[in-house]
Amino acid sequence: MNLRVLVVDDSSTMRRIIVNVLTQLGISTDYIHEAEDGLVALGKVKTNSYDVILTDWNMPRMNGLQFVQNVRKLPKYVHTPILMITTEGGKSEVIEALKSGVNNYIVKPFNADILKSKLEPILNKNKK
Repeated sequence: MNLRVLVVDDSSTMRRIIVNVLTQLGISTDYIHEAEDGLVALGKVKTNSYDVILTDWNMPRMNGLQFVQNVRKLPKYVHTPILMITTEGGKSEVIEALKSGVNNYIVKPFNADILKSKLEPILNKNKK
């Protein structure tokens, strides 16, 4: 599957876990890019094209919420699915993230099945 995915998290371990799940879902590592914070990720979205973005909330320099708000201002990313994976699990945080343009939300810790269940509708939509 040639879906282009950007994984944004300041934890290299968390990025590795997410990338492993993505490869289990059939996405080639050639199509998965990583960024350690929102600022680096913003540079990548401006110079590349992604079909799906997975981002953490709490990161240095530019957090995930600021990143999502900036991405949604870019015409080519208005409809791109964005999945937030974070420890911020309160109802107000979820609402804030959704209002900022996040399509779906996963609270850490999570397992591979949860990530798969949130990603499969996105993956199936892109297969059509």
